[in-house]
Amino acid sequence: MLSVVVPAYDAEPYLARALDSLTGFGPEVEVLVVDDGSTDGTAALARGYVDRHPGGVRLLRKPNGGHGSAINAGLDHARGTYVRVLDADDWLDRDALRALLDALRDAVADDREVDLLVTNVVYEKVGRRRATVVRFRGALPRGRVLTWDRTRPFAQRQYLMMHALTYRTAVLREVGLRLPEHTFYVDSLYALLPLHRVRTLQYLDVDLYRYLIGRPDQSVQEVVMLRRLDQQLRVNRLMLDHVSRTPVAQPRLERYLLHYTAIICAVSSVLLVRAGTPEALAERDLLWARLRAADPALYRRVRWSALGQLSNLPGRAGRRVSVLAYRVARRAIGFS
Repeated sequence: MLSVVVPAYDAEPYLARALDSLTGFGPEVEVLVVDDGSTDGTAALARGYVDRHPGGVRLLRKPNGGHGSAINAGLDHARGTYVRVLDADDWLDRDALRALLDALRDAVADDREVDLLVTNVVYEKVGRRRATVVRFRGALPRGRVLTWDRTRPFAQRQYLMMHALTYRTAVLREVGLRLPEHTFYVDSLYALLPLHRVRTLQYLDVDLYRYLIGRPDQSVQEVVMLRRLDQQLRVNRLMLDHVSRTPVAQPRLERYLLHYTAIICAVSSVLLVRAGTPEALAERDLLWARLRAADPALYRRVRWSALGQLSNLPGRAGRRVSVLAYRVARRAIGFS
């Protein structure tokens, strides 16, 4: 019923916790560990779970192609009616997973095609006692199947990140989702590109996904993001191209897509400001100039949104305010 894709590269120190959170649910949960060319004992550890859970855990081995490539491979082999991704250093809450399985079971039994189920994400910061929970109350009515016209505006800190999403597998295959290889930050594409095909969704107000923050080499650490700015910008460009080219019939879905696009563009802009070099500042200006030339209407709606303005304050003082606001936001959700 549910396939969980676990992309894993050199994940031996923490993969067991992820897999322990997924096993023991019988045939309703298929676990697909995708070893993305690891150089440590990741494959051997995963093989132990395959041996102990025959049919429930599968191991796919492939040459290194990056996070997106591993997700692509998992989606190609997923057998479940529904699918979600669990990064190897994170884990799922088992009680919340039971609640998700109950909802999926009901949908399958009643022959209801729920295209997307949304659950909460908990940021577990190393060294911090209290976790930060991202919920979707206010934007999404709880517990019932709805269409986009029943959604309400998302708050600034609310967006449908990959970790919150369980897609109906057929939706991803219908849109032909393929994520770029050797590229970080493709989570944003996974969370955005299929949404124009999502007609029905359901919000379960359960704290399912446990997102570990604090490893020094983690891709969301600011110093790491600054080193990989080219990849953030590549993802940003792919998102803008998709939003510009893909017609959307539902006004409230269009409103959400603009909201999410503004968030990603703001992150890219502030990171370029944070880099601080003349080349980076020129790249920021080029990002917005390209959008204005390609789609003036989309440019106006994103650039002059609250986030678009905050991330483009003029002058050196304005840039300092933009960076400060970004750091406050990161601290509020536990990223720093």
